[in-house]
Amino acid sequence: MPKKLSTSLLILFLSVQVGINHQIVKAQTPASTVPTTTLKTICPAQLGAAVDTIINRSEFSRARWGVLVQNLGSTETLYSRDAQKYFIPASNTKLLTTAAALTELGANYRIRTSVYRDGDRLRVVGRGDPSLTDAQLTTLAKQFKQKGINEIKHLMVDDNYFQGDIVNPSWQWEDLQSGDGTPINSLIVDQNSFSFIVSPQTSGKPLKVIWLNSEQKKQWQIINQSVTVEKNQPSFIKVNRELEGSVLRIKGQLPEGSQSQFVNLPVFAPAEYFLQRFRSVLAAEKITVKQASVLDSNSKNEIEELAFIQSPPLSELVMTANQDSNNFYTEALLRALAIKKPATKNQSTADVGLEVLKSTLTQLGVEPTSYVLADGSGLSRKNLISPQALVQTLQGMAQSSQAEVFRASLPVAGMSGTLKNRLVDTPATGIVQAKTGTLGGVVTLSGYVNAPGYNPVVFSMMVNQTEQPARVVRQAMDEILVMLAQLQRC
Repeated sequence: MPKKLSTSLLILFLSVQVGINHQIVKAQTPASTVPTTTLKTICPAQLGAAVDTIINRSEFSRARWGVLVQNLGSTETLYSRDAQKYFIPASNTKLLTTAAALTELGANYRIRTSVYRDGDRLRVVGRGDPSLTDAQLTTLAKQFKQKGINEIKHLMVDDNYFQGDIVNPSWQWEDLQSGDGTPINSLIVDQNSFSFIVSPQTSGKPLKVIWLNSEQKKQWQIINQSVTVEKNQPSFIKVNRELEGSVLRIKGQLPEGSQSQFVNLPVFAPAEYFLQRFRSVLAAEKITVKQASVLDSNSKNEIEELAFIQSPPLSELVMTANQDSNNFYTEALLRALAIKKPATKNQSTADVGLEVLKSTLTQLGVEPTSYVLADGSGLSRKNLISPQALVQTLQGMAQSSQAEVFRASLPVAGMSGTLKNRLVDTPATGIVQAKTGTLGGVVTLSGYVNAPGYNPVVFSMMVNQTEQPARVVRQAMDEILVMLAQLQRC
């Protein structure tokens, strides 16, 4: 059987709210935050009272805050609140996964996709390269050409390198219909997502649908119930689809003259999708395929490697995972960790990766009981991490051989990644490097601050069970970061 979502998912009819999204996997890029603090400098002894003043505001009376601030390279604590308690971490989970991946695999590690010759058959073996696109598939096809292959009697794609569910069973339904919860398998192309664009026309007309892949256009029947409205009207797009079927229903509206919107949807039979895309690339290179199939069992008959492609080095994959808060890349890296430990019978690749992650972080100095993980990206609400675990991870990585690569992968306040629009034109601009995290009722932020007048510090701030909009919590966190950036020795 090809790897698809479980049968229970296939009978459901779900809807997804789609917003402006220029990436296959949504990055957490909030609106600009301008802290209101008027302090110019702050002494370490004043920090506790100043942070408490922010956390104890009435709007946070029902929220849970966990905060830990330490001097980098020591256990000297500048501020602590519930630092040893569990919180839902959202994408701060990626700090643990990427730290373990860099430590175990090294910055130069690459994920290899191989093609083996087996008599008259060619077998493509994927190993979970999240960066693979048509451009890399074209490279493979050209390697065939260079070896004089113009016809393939039987093309097989082997999707069995990763074992277990291709989506985490604890992910929420709506995530499975968006770019956040895309299935993870061994054979990947374009992050297992397909896209189209909806554009406004003149008022009263339906939105125009523009496909980015002509082959995908052939596979879907569009029922377009959207409309172009007059200028200054609100924008919203909703796409309904059956998880098994070929109908997409587009509803919603865009104002006349407004920007087009990208709609990204996950592939639900990724191995078949990979095969279809590879066949299209081979056809473009004038290579004929007589027969093609997806292998339903793992084959060890790797007689001759005919061709291969490799991912960028792990340093670049980790950069994408942390800078863009890319769930897909991070889940692929979690599974890549599994090569460090043999799997037992019926054990999923993701579970093996989590075991390697825990043993690796323990060696880095992270208390193994200070966190519990269900996935590698933070999409699951079953993840539980303490501020202590995040600070210990950051402290351990700062002392490791991968310190520079790890630090470079984090967004920089006011400059890059998911912090590009935060802390702009504040004392924290350019000196805070941190990982964001957001789910409903959850806002987290952990990283480093290089205060010009003080020692470098490491911090973790986690807020759970808040009814406040995320922007309100981020505003408060950013005020605290501005204070950390203005620490002085006094």
